[in-house]
Amino acid sequence: MNGAQSLRPPPTQTASPRGVRAAAWRFVLQRASAAVLALCVIVHLAAIIYSVRHGLTAAAIVARMHASAFWPAFYATFVVAAAIHAPLGLRVVADEWLGLRGRGIDVVLAAFALLLAGGGLYAVRSLAA
Repeated sequence: MNGAQSLRPPPTQTASPRGVRAAAWRFVLQRASAAVLALCVIVHLAAIIYSVRHGLTAAAIVARMHASAFWPAFYATFVVAAAIHAPLGLRVVADEWLGLRGRGIDVVLAAFALLLAGGGLYAVRSLAA
């Protein structure tokens, strides 16, 4: 058996073009959200280091959130990226490790994504308002 044949799925597991397209989009969204998260984590850690070194209190940090449009937008972006990234990663774990596939797991993970996004955006709104 050559290398090309070993990469083909068994005949009973052939994927439809629609399924392949959906998998490709999930892959792209996972990687794109990872890139956004990496940048957000760096900015967030830099903000924490700045705050600690300058002795900012929690009240001072919240006041800065109120005074700027940048920080609420930044943290909203952070939340949305996490709400996209985490369920996609959990879907891979559910599929590869637990053998869970299909519409049911997709619905559960979509609900999880909405829960993450809703809770995170509520927290951002609460701090920014």
